Amino acid sequence: MSLRVRLALGAAVVALAAVAGLAWMSGAQPAPASTFVLLDGSKKTTDDLRGKVTLVNFWATSCTTCVAEMPKMIATYDKYRARGYDHLAVAMSYDPPAYVVNFANTRKLPFGVAIDNTGAVAQAWGEVKLTPTSYIVNKKGEIVKRYVGEPDFAELHQLIEKLLAES
Repeated sequence: MSLRVRLALGAAVVALAAVAGLAWMSGAQPAPASTFVLLDGSKKTTDDLRGKVTLVNFWATSCTTCVAEMPKMIATYDKYRARGYDHLAVAMSYDPPAYVVNFANTRKLPFGVAIDNTGAVAQAWGEVKLTPTSYIVNKKGEIVKRYVGEPDFAELHQLIEKLLAES
């Protein structure tokens, strides 16, 4: 094989590997194994998310964007929960538990609220530091989208519709 042919083949292999790497990076990835401790003391694991489309929302009571988006999060949950959609609000480790409980009770949050006391859950989900950060998880337990900041709710609803329609 000539040097020119070997170089062409080598370039083709590199290009193919790059395209395959991009496709892998943009695809769904398994949600990290986590245990969420809910306000009522019960626990939910990543495995419990399977079979539903779930929005895992990292937030804090001190985050003005988080507080402002919460009514839209509630409306989204109310709109889709009967069709197999769930929402899990994970309060950051620096959020005082009493504030989280008060917020959940006064706002009558209809979905599960967990407190990440140690920060281990935020760490496992990609070293979450900015709030709000939300992940949409499909029925197979795979993360299909991450939102940093308030999501575009029209886009989010389209994605939820699509994921709920998948078997």
